Amino acid sequence: MARPRNLGYQWHLRTLMAARGMFSTTDLAPLLAERHVVLSAAQVYRLVVQTPERLSLRTLVALCDILDCTPADLIEPVALNTTARATGTDDAAVSAAVRERRPRRAEIRRVQ
Repeated sequence: MARPRNLGYQWHLRTLMAARGMFSTTDLAPLLAERHVVLSAAQVYRLVVQTPERLSLRTLVALCDILDCTPADLIEPVALNTTARATGTDDAAVSAAVRERRPRRAEIRRVQ
Protein backbone atom coordinates (compact mmCIF):
# COMPACT_ATOMS: atom_id res chain seq x y z
CA MET A 1 0.00 0.00 0.00
CA ALA A 2 1.40 3.38 -1.02
CA ARG A 3 2.01 5.96 1.70
CA PRO A 4 0.17 9.26 1.29
CA ARG A 5 2.27 12.02 -0.22
CA ASN A 6 3.03 15.14 1.75
CA LEU A 7 1.94 17.94 -0.58
CA GLY A 8 2.70 21.63 -0.44
CA TYR A 9 2.56 24.47 -2.90
CA GLN A 10 4.57 27.37 -4.25
CA TRP A 11 3.01 30.81 -4.62
CA HIS A 12 4.06 32.67 -7.79
CA LEU A 13 2.24 36.00 -7.35
CA ARG A 14 5.40 38.09 -7.01
CA THR A 15 6.96 36.51 -10.12
CA LEU A 16 3.82 37.04 -12.21
CA MET A 17 3.56 40.64 -11.04
CA ALA A 18 7.18 41.31 -12.01
CA ALA A 19 6.63 39.75 -15.44
CA ARG A 20 3.88 42.34 -15.98
CA GLY A 21 5.94 45.29 -14.76
CA MET A 22 4.39 45.48 -11.28
CA PHE A 23 7.21 45.77 -8.76
CA SER A 24 5.42 47.32 -5.78
CA THR A 25 2.68 45.90 -3.60
CA THR A 26 0.95 49.27 -3.78
CA ASP A 27 0.38 48.67 -7.52
CA LEU A 28 -1.92 45.78 -6.70
CA ALA A 29 -4.36 47.30 -4.16
CA PRO A 30 -6.22 49.65 -6.56
CA LEU A 31 -6.51 46.92 -9.17
CA LEU A 32 -8.03 44.58 -6.59
CA ALA A 33 -10.39 47.34 -5.41
CA GLU A 34 -11.61 47.81 -9.01
CA ARG A 35 -12.70 44.18 -8.81
CA HIS A 36 -14.44 44.68 -5.44
CA VAL A 37 -11.67 43.05 -3.39
CA VAL A 38 -10.74 45.59 -0.74
CA LEU A 39 -7.66 44.69 1.29
CA SER A 40 -5.55 46.79 3.62
CA ALA A 41 -2.00 47.71 2.63
CA ALA A 42 -0.69 45.14 5.12
CA GLN A 43 -2.92 42.41 3.70
CA VAL A 44 -1.79 43.13 0.13
CA TYR A 45 1.85 43.14 1.27
CA ARG A 46 1.44 39.73 2.97
CA LEU A 47 -0.40 38.37 -0.08
CA VAL A 48 2.52 39.32 -2.33
CA VAL A 49 5.47 38.61 -0.04
CA GLN A 50 4.31 35.50 1.83
CA THR A 51 2.71 32.25 0.76
CA PRO A 52 -0.94 32.47 1.84
CA GLU A 53 -2.43 29.69 3.96
CA ARG A 54 -5.99 30.70 3.01
CA LEU A 55 -7.22 32.62 0.00
CA SER A 56 -10.77 33.55 -0.91
CA LEU A 57 -11.97 32.54 -4.35
CA ARG A 58 -12.97 36.16 -5.02
CA THR A 59 -9.36 37.25 -4.41
CA LEU A 60 -7.99 34.39 -6.52
CA VAL A 61 -10.29 35.25 -9.43
CA ALA A 62 -9.38 38.94 -9.16
CA LEU A 63 -5.65 38.13 -9.20
CA CYS A 64 -6.12 35.90 -12.25
CA ASP A 65 -8.01 38.68 -14.02
CA ILE A 66 -5.42 41.33 -13.14
CA LEU A 67 -2.48 39.17 -14.19
CA ASP A 68 -4.26 37.50 -17.13
CA CYS A 69 -3.36 34.06 -15.81
CA THR A 70 -4.97 30.90 -14.45
CA PRO A 71 -4.96 29.61 -10.86
CA ALA A 72 -2.43 27.00 -11.99
CA ASP A 73 -0.04 29.84 -12.92
CA LEU A 74 -0.31 31.27 -9.39
CA ILE A 75 -0.30 28.05 -7.36
CA GLU A 76 2.11 25.23 -8.13
CA PRO A 77 1.58 21.99 -6.19
CA VAL A 78 4.82 20.39 -5.00
CA ALA A 79 5.62 17.18 -3.16
CA LEU A 80 7.52 17.89 0.04
CA ASN A 81 10.59 15.78 0.71
CA THR A 82 9.39 13.16 3.19
CA THR A 83 12.45 10.89 2.81
CA ALA A 84 14.87 13.46 4.23
CA ARG A 85 14.03 12.48 7.81
CA ALA A 86 14.55 8.79 7.07
CA THR A 87 17.95 9.41 5.47
CA GLY A 88 19.02 12.08 7.97
CA THR A 89 19.61 14.71 5.30
CA ASP A 90 18.32 18.27 5.37
CA ASP A 91 16.30 17.67 8.55
CA ALA A 92 16.22 21.38 9.45
CA ALA A 93 14.76 22.35 6.06
CA VAL A 94 11.97 19.76 6.41
CA SER A 95 11.16 20.99 9.94
CA ALA A 96 11.08 24.62 8.77
CA ALA A 97 8.79 23.74 5.85
CA VAL A 98 6.38 21.92 8.16
CA ARG A 99 6.41 24.75 10.73
CA GLU A 100 5.73 27.32 7.99
CA ARG A 101 2.64 25.44 6.77
CA ARG A 102 1.19 24.56 10.19
CA PRO A 103 -1.71 26.82 11.27
CA ARG A 104 -1.28 28.79 14.47
CA ARG A 105 -3.68 28.33 17.36
CA ALA A 106 -6.08 31.22 17.87
CA GLU A 107 -5.81 33.04 21.17
CA ILE A 108 -9.05 34.33 22.67
CA ARG A 109 -8.75 37.04 25.29
CA ARG A 110 -11.50 38.47 27.47
CA VAL A 111 -12.01 42.21 27.17
CA GLN A 112 -12.47 43.84 30.54
